[in-house]
Amino acid sequence: MAKGTLKFKDSVADFERITAEVAARKFAPIYLLMGEESYFIDTLCEKLAASILDEAARAFNQVTVYGKDTEAGQVINLCRQMPMMGQWQVVILKEAQQLRGLEKLSFYTQKPSPTTILVICHKEKNADRRSAFYKGCAANGVVFESVRPRDYEITSWLQQFIARRGLGIDPKALSMLTDHLGTDISKISNELHKLTVSLPEGTKRITDADIEKNIGISKDFNNFELCKAVVTRDMGRALMIADHFARNPKDNPLLLTVMALFGQFRDLFVVNYLRWLARRKNQPFPTDQELMRILRKNNTFVLGEIKQNAALWDNRKVFGVLGLLREYDAKSKGLNAGGAPDGELLRELLLKIFLL
Repeated sequence: MAKGTLKFKDSVADFERITAEVAARKFAPIYLLMGEESYFIDTLCEKLAASILDEAARAFNQVTVYGKDTEAGQVINLCRQMPMMGQWQVVILKEAQQLRGLEKLSFYTQKPSPTTILVICHKEKNADRRSAFYKGCAANGVVFESVRPRDYEITSWLQQFIARRGLGIDPKALSMLTDHLGTDISKISNELHKLTVSLPEGTKRITDADIEKNIGISKDFNNFELCKAVVTRDMGRALMIADHFARNPKDNPLLLTVMALFGQFRDLFVVNYLRWLARRKNQPFPTDQELMRILRKNNTFVLGEIKQNAALWDNRKVFGVLGLLREYDAKSKGLNAGGAPDGELLRELLLKIFLL
């Protein structure tokens, strides 16, 4: 079902709904899989390609074409053909955003064949919702919009993703993954697949040691440990980690480090502000459950550390830190950096934070 402006959580819910329908063999005549996040598009396409027809029938009744190598008329002709010795034929159009004359597919999507299932993978952006092509897909099939997660949404999704594989994950290991891999779900999925097949049989929980051994992220020198050193005011430890980052710049881009620090100090600011309201406005300080909802956390241990560290930073200093992080976010993208490498910029940033 097509929607207006979707959020990442809506994409996840729609993905799970469509996955369940495919598993129950409830197929639609058309699937328009579109959006910026390729992981969900690729995964749904793979599920459809493997589920609609059995292996023997796929040899005769399933065809995959690519947008840059075909035209709308050819796709329509394929869809209008009858299946050979079977109920359906499956036509998969990949990289549809590159198809010449995509709008001409409206001649088919407005009146699809009852014996064809057309899967359209439209990546990088959404199809034009005003077009007859899109309206035909929405009226006669399933439209799935794949939205990229924001940094604060990835942790919850990743925990659920791991839980569905029968595993748990320690908070530090989770932070190591998200800090190092960012919000690239395809990359995270690939790394986790390599990790899970490498874990000893019977493993129930992923630790920081597992991440270090199988993915190559140091359990001692990473953004989690750097953020911990900064918010606890351990200057020596923070600068030692920064030196490690400087020696390994490709594995530790400044942009991801700045994002991780920004998230930490944003949480400190919120906790300090809520404490100020409790003191000055005579408002009750939120319970741990309320605070986890406000901060988008789901671990009481992590929440306890945030509350403890917030006491070390009054919000005047937090404002100063957030200002520095915005400045160095721009520098990490090449603005007013003066050609300085990431390692030098990070050391400079940390010294300014500790001098506030």
